[in-house]
Amino acid sequence: MHKGSDSCGAHEASAEMCHQILELIEDAQTIAISGHTSPDGDALGSGLGLGLALRRAYPEKRIAFLLADDACVPRIYRFLAGADEYVPAVRYAEDPDLFISVDCPVIERLEDAAAVARRARHIVSFDHHPARNEFAEVSVRRVDSCACAVLIDEFLSEVGIEVTPEVATCLLCGVVTDTGRFQYQNADPEAFCVASHLVACGAEPARIALEVYQSQRIEYLRLESLVMGRIKTFADGRVAYSYARAEDLARCGVTPDECDGLVDVVRSVMGVEVCLFLKESPDGATVRGNLRSKCELDVSEVASHFNGGGHAAAAGFTYHGTIEDTLAAILPMLATLVGADPSGIRVEL
Repeated sequence: MHKGSDSCGAHEASAEMCHQILELIEDAQTIAISGHTSPDGDALGSGLGLGLALRRAYPEKRIAFLLADDACVPRIYRFLAGADEYVPAVRYAEDPDLFISVDCPVIERLEDAAAVARRARHIVSFDHHPARNEFAEVSVRRVDSCACAVLIDEFLSEVGIEVTPEVATCLLCGVVTDTGRFQYQNADPEAFCVASHLVACGAEPARIALEVYQSQRIEYLRLESLVMGRIKTFADGRVAYSYARAEDLARCGVTPDECDGLVDVVRSVMGVEVCLFLKESPDGATVRGNLRSKCELDVSEVASHFNGGGHAAAAGFTYHGTIEDTLAAILPMLATLVGADPSGIRVEL
């Protein structure tokens, strides 16, 4: 039976879930940890922070870090301790005693790692997204937390496992990236409190800023300039969108994993309330969409129409079709979201 907690105030319930998870960890010899497909700083930082802490506490256990996709760790996160140990889930052949999901609300977003989860003896989950249904036996879910890393820090503190400087840096990376450097609406008092605690434990905020935000390749900056030049707005400037085709990435010499920050280029337009960035897959068969809201409007509802998900202020989805097809399907929804007439919306590229 699933048991979970969903609010910051439910500390006793959360503590109970933490100790149930600890029992499963202590009973397991092999543990696999994975975040969602197209992992961001929170999915990677939460998984690494948890796994490294568990390795130190239980050196006899075999703990594997899995990528949901058959890909590599995005370049900007490779500085994190343990990042070089990530392996694509399709190459992990074991049936683990315990599978730990981080930062993932539904099993489908685990992609290749979902098969590992299904053959594991037990599944637990740490997550801060709303979930349509629970797939883990025990789940710590707090949708009011700014990042999954907050829940990992809470778990480690609750069960008495040390947060080393390396672990703290991984977890702080999750908090920093999921709050947009503390610029998003989810940068609440808890976010700053947890960040302060992690810095006190030895986290390196300056290094996170340097590696994630201040070390872009010139090739990426050329692609960013291209995306910036394509920005279009409608609904009296309340909605903005842009895109990158597979040929753009190839011509600029940029890999798909480097593109996470491009949605913020679109988000930065003055007066915009909702924005969209689209990235075409290398084979041209699918399009990855990133949505952001700068106000109280909920973009996760739009993403859910395409089997995506996320938060009110940040969500993502995958569309099977071209960039033109994706825009034709989603732009009327975004117009409706901001209260504009969707009937007159035209796709402009």
